Amino acid sequence: MQARVMEALMRPATLLFSYFAAIFIGGALIAPAIYHGVQTLAASVSVFEKLANQPFHRYVDRSFMVIGILGLVPVLRRLGFKSWAEAGLTPFSKGKRDALRGFLFGFLSLALAIVVVIGAGGRGFRTGQTAASILGHLLNATLAAVLVAAIEELFFRGAVFGALRKQFSWKSALLVSSGIYAILHFLARVQAPPEVTWWSGLALLPLKLRGFGDVHQLVPAFFNLLLAGIMLGLAYQRTGSLWFSFGLHAGWIFWLKTYGFTTDNLPNTQVWIWGSAKLIDGWVAGVVLALLLALLWKILPASPPRNEEIPPATGQPGSPVV
Repeated sequence: MQARVMEALMRPATLLFSYFAAIFIGGALIAPAIYHGVQTLAASVSVFEKLANQPFHRYVDRSFMVIGILGLVPVLRRLGFKSWAEAGLTPFSKGKRDALRGFLFGFLSLALAIVVVIGAGGRGFRTGQTAASILGHLLNATLAAVLVAAIEELFFRGAVFGALRKQFSWKSALLVSSGIYAILHFLARVQAPPEVTWWSGLALLPLKLRGFGDVHQLVPAFFNLLLAGIMLGLAYQRTGSLWFSFGLHAGWIFWLKTYGFTTDNLPNTQVWIWGSAKLIDGWVAGVVLALLLALLWKILPASPPRNEEIPPATGQPGSPVV
């Protein structure tokens, strides 16, 4: 009996570990083939030239994403999710208000951090952008906010946090899933090899882990991302759907993309206090995120509304995970 209980407890963790291993190893293996395919296409079709000039590490990163997206549905089914609603994707008609509220919290919180940093002289405004470049940036930032928030929320909160809380307490699942979310943001950008061969992606994997050995890069950015992950998971736990988390995340992503575009470093500033162009790697952002977490903990309902609550193991009627 005890052995069966332990097996049931370990099954989600084992499956998630296998999923992550497949993402990294599979992505590293297919990246060289995609890279050479794009180079071949660029030789005859000019529209692929810009893509062909991208560094190889970006092909590896995008391959991770492709494998993760393709494997998400099978993994959700193996984890016991019977519908998209059980993974947090409730109907938008019910979640649009939460999405808007979440976006306002995300947008305004980082806007506050930016005002503090610029007002204190931590960074300065960049001048010289054209109207066309500003418009192009706003479109790209909006698209990135929507896509990144959607993918990461379904992956980290819907799948990882959702699976872990089936077998463990939701607070333990929240901490572990938020830690995974934070850690995976520290895969380093590495220089492309002089020649891309079938094993070049695998050779980059240990090099991409170098970011974990840089204390200045980890602190305070890791703790800030951990706070962000905890807030996103808390919003999912409290509201019963991913829409508030999606809006919150989208508001943050928009500012993180825009901040680096509109500001520059100033001489003799303390980056570890104010942050770099990333903003999230400074203590000012951490203080704002901590205050926001305290606020959300207080104002979000202690449990999801009864008509939207998702039972932890059996799911609820909804569109099936195909």
